[in-house]
Amino acid sequence: MKNFSTAALFLAFVSAVIPVSALSQTPANATPGTARCAFLPNAPDQHVVVRGDTLWDISGKFLQRPWCWPQVWDMNRDQIRNPHWIYPGQIVYFDRVAGKLRLGKGVGADNSGVPTVRLSPQVRSTDSASDAISTVSFKSIEQFLTKPLIVELNELKDAPRIVATQEGHVFLANGDKAYVRGDLKDKTSFEAFRPGKPLKDPVTKQIIGYEAMYLGTLKVQRVSKVETEPHTLTVLTAKEEMGVGDRLIPTEPTPFINYAPHVPAQQTDARIISVYGGVSQAGQNQIVAINRGSKDGLDIGTVLDLRRLGLMVPDRTTGNGRGLIKLPDEQYGELFIFRVFNNISYGLVMQVQDTVQVGDIATSPE
Repeated sequence: MKNFSTAALFLAFVSAVIPVSALSQTPANATPGTARCAFLPNAPDQHVVVRGDTLWDISGKFLQRPWCWPQVWDMNRDQIRNPHWIYPGQIVYFDRVAGKLRLGKGVGADNSGVPTVRLSPQVRSTDSASDAISTVSFKSIEQFLTKPLIVELNELKDAPRIVATQEGHVFLANGDKAYVRGDLKDKTSFEAFRPGKPLKDPVTKQIIGYEAMYLGTLKVQRVSKVETEPHTLTVLTAKEEMGVGDRLIPTEPTPFINYAPHVPAQQTDARIISVYGGVSQAGQNQIVAINRGSKDGLDIGTVLDLRRLGLMVPDRTTGNGRGLIKLPDEQYGELFIFRVFNNISYGLVMQVQDTVQVGDIATSPE
């Protein structure tokens, strides 16, 4: 399978160190997945951060599991949610003598030849946040950050709806007027959606949501003050056919996501329920949905192992060969969760050695 560069979210950190030896041990109360947080035997001595780097890729230069970055830098839960920043020009040092990883800028060298690093907090304005190194490449998930994508059951029931079109047009085009009924809640910009394919939990077989079809954007032109008279909105962009009956959701600003990659707080066993785009298989850097969400303890930045469910096969070495055994579930990749709903989450497929299929398992790293 062709490898693509991985993808998006803003974050990084200023300073911290942890011995290599500490990463090879697993305390009794360790977070699941800590046991695999070891350095690569061929890890470089240092890496100069450049524009275009991602946290995931930098981590992969030093660590066997790139999502282990928070453990390496000893980040607590609050720091994972509100991490510091790594910027181009900084250097990640691997001090092999001390067995430590450091971040900073060289200001000299000691007798061992390892650069001395001055580690101190840095204050940067939020205006420069866009210069920070992102967790994964922003381009791969940018379009998924503000669009609902998933519509929960009955979520659009009370949303404003298009009740008529300009001059009886069947479908609306850019610049056309749309007549809308419903509570606009003082919002002025909207996106139009239509409930799409139902998403079923592969275990319970129950519908847990719908994939929303994004149709375009509209702007309020006139707000009606009479209940029997609709509001007037103007279509700014029509991506798909938009018409009577379609629902409107207020436009939200692109969220500023800066969660660090981390294992889930509790054991998670999920299934792939959909591959974005209506296909049955996904590759690296593609988007999939799983049947677990915020109510199951997932949040942005959660990393899950992708596994293929082990087959049931006959044991041909005993008797008549009719006895069945279950082969182990095989881990073949990782999933980075970047959008979380109540019952469903969207994830970016990372570093896979096989295609991702609907029904595959997404589980807490071992």
